[in-house]
Amino acid sequence: MSSRRILIPALMLLVSIAVVSLPASAQCIDLPGCELVWSDEFDGTAVDPSKWGFMLGDGTSVGLPPGWGNNELQYYRAENATVSGGQLVISAREESFGGRDYTSARMRTIGLGDWTYGRFEMRATMPVGQGLWPAFWMLSTFDAYGGWAASGEIDIMEYLGHDTDHVSGAIHYGGSWPDNVFWSKGYTLAAGSFAESMHDFALEWGPHEIRWYVDGAQYSCQSHWSSGGGGYPAPFDQEFHLILNLAVGGYLPGPPDETTSFPQELVVD
Repeated sequence: MSSRRILIPALMLLVSIAVVSLPASAQCIDLPGCELVWSDEFDGTAVDPSKWGFMLGDGTSVGLPPGWGNNELQYYRAENATVSGGQLVISAREESFGGRDYTSARMRTIGLGDWTYGRFEMRATMPVGQGLWPAFWMLSTFDAYGGWAASGEIDIMEYLGHDTDHVSGAIHYGGSWPDNVFWSKGYTLAAGSFAESMHDFALEWGPHEIRWYVDGAQYSCQSHWSSGGGGYPAPFDQEFHLILNLAVGGYLPGPPDETTSFPQELVVD
């Protein structure tokens, strides 16, 4: 079972990453000629430090206000990300640490995996509960066009724990905050929830188009964006890295309430 995959379209000579449990021969849907160039099978007993680094704390260590700029309630710890049986588990726990009331984990590939264009895919099961916000997303590695979001953000999959049959994908662009803008579109399951079983979440990113998929079906496409720091197709023409995290509380999605039980887990196969 493959949990993290990167494929490169040989004809375009562009990086492609897929994060999903698919056969090794799997190809990109609309980026022909892909080949696997990076993957994480989570077949060890700990997060692989050659592929992932941790972002720790409450955001102040990277110059953000406490709460990672969203008034979130968690303190990120490496201990909340575990690997066993071919799966990565990020656990959100209700516990006091570092002056916060919850703990969780946030991982990224910056400096270890940075790509321009390709397919990025993950197979995962979501947590359940008000105040939970797992995300699989990307940020610019070098901020070539300026501060967020002039250098862009790509959200492959975002999910809110109180809305268990719905996910969304988005891009953030334009000027540096507060002159940033965004575009987003959601996907709702016909039946069941994203917490009941594994689902595949993917994005294909080319020079002039970004497409979002759930379980192999495309549900969104965008080709219009801009950056205050450069001409089109900026900012989505530079290296980005992956981020995987499980946030608790914040302006979005709001704090946990009496219906939210802990611990909750984001499980990546």
